[in-house]
Amino acid sequence: MNLTYAAGRKLFEKTIDILLNYINKDTKNNLLNLVDWTQKFMGGIFQEKYYDKARELLNDNQNKWRAYLESALKDIDPHVLRTHVLNLGYEASIYGLKKIHKMREVHKCNIPWAILMDPTSACNLSCTGCWSAEYGHNLNLTFEEMDDIINQGKELGTHFYIFAGGEPLVRRDDIIKLCEKHKDCAFHAFTNGTLIDEKLCQDMQRVGNLSLAISIEGFEAANDARRGKGTFNRIMKAFDLLKEYKLLYGTSICYTSQNYKDVTSDEFYDMLIDKGVRFSWYFHYMPVGNDAKVDLLPNKEQREYVYRRIKETRALEGGKPIFLMDFQNDGRFTKGCIAGGRNYLHINANGDVEPCVFIHYSSANIREVSLLEALKQPLFMAYKDNIPFNENHLRPCPMLENPEFIEKMVKETNAKSTDLQSPERVEDLVAKTKPYAEQWKDKADELWKEICEESKVSICN
Repeated sequence: MNLTYAAGRKLFEKTIDILLNYINKDTKNNLLNLVDWTQKFMGGIFQEKYYDKARELLNDNQNKWRAYLESALKDIDPHVLRTHVLNLGYEASIYGLKKIHKMREVHKCNIPWAILMDPTSACNLSCTGCWSAEYGHNLNLTFEEMDDIINQGKELGTHFYIFAGGEPLVRRDDIIKLCEKHKDCAFHAFTNGTLIDEKLCQDMQRVGNLSLAISIEGFEAANDARRGKGTFNRIMKAFDLLKEYKLLYGTSICYTSQNYKDVTSDEFYDMLIDKGVRFSWYFHYMPVGNDAKVDLLPNKEQREYVYRRIKETRALEGGKPIFLMDFQNDGRFTKGCIAGGRNYLHINANGDVEPCVFIHYSSANIREVSLLEALKQPLFMAYKDNIPFNENHLRPCPMLENPEFIEKMVKETNAKSTDLQSPERVEDLVAKTKPYAEQWKDKADELWKEICEESKVSICN
């Protein structure tokens, strides 16, 4: 395995170096060669159609995604780009994924591709509806604890680590130290953007393996109504600084009943693209916590609107050159829910190992058990046994669209609420999401039928 790993990484490095050195000479052929090599190395882990689609896109001179890729190759710092391609591409998605598949067979449990952890529960903002605010502001994972989590994760094949909070950049020095120590991992931080300065940008450019997703809720009025006056302008300055240093960054967008049109408008996308944003995570508002505002939940028409706008924007023809990921409506690409360690898990600042950032129940704490033991906790094994919670992957979540599952799993596994300030009974959580699930069901089934009819290779069998 070590010889295969070393030889594979060396070949991958050489391919990337050739690609970067000859960016203006033979980019297309170098990219096609990279696709060929990846397919040979990965074997049958990915279906052949995905490689064929990649080749089709690269051979299309007019395709916006080819232009998007070429601009990224030119506009992102070479060291940052090379490091991310190696760590996200080879370490996490080629070598790591092969090891993860093997470890799943060995240990008979879910092994995650990514681990999301909270360095701290502290934050310099107080945003309306923020799930992390439910934890309080006095919790922290030490550097040694995060380092140990990463070491354990790498033994299982996990090479992608994501920081949330709280505001993770409160712990920026420790995050940079982790990036320095674990040069074979990719790191990503969800941040409010207000703590980004030149020193951080210089550190990010130096380590090369840290990217950011900045939370933004729309234009100035909508954003500052939720995040505080002046936050929007601070975010714009952060974008400008990140662009100046040629770093890799995107946005994290929570869409609600109030902002769903603004954050999917052409004007909003154009603003982000102009600021150098490469990608955007879209998260459906979740009514987590005893004080959650249920009226922020999008109704079925509003959610359909977001689904269709994102579909239009990232279409092969037309749309915008920005990579969009819709955490709730993209379940068809992952065959349902990815939580419970199936593809990722969450470790909060108190050490509780949770199935998802939105599911605040657990029966394992990383300070008391190993990562592998946490993956085998009863709640996670219940996820393994029950995913997919619905064959309609527009209804993937056991909390939002299939609330009977989260109630059943929490009760049967004796998982406890991880909210230390105001523990939420699972019955109370389900009471908020059950009406939503019922009103979304018929619309989701209608859209799923449409997706199945459009699919050339059926995803609905």
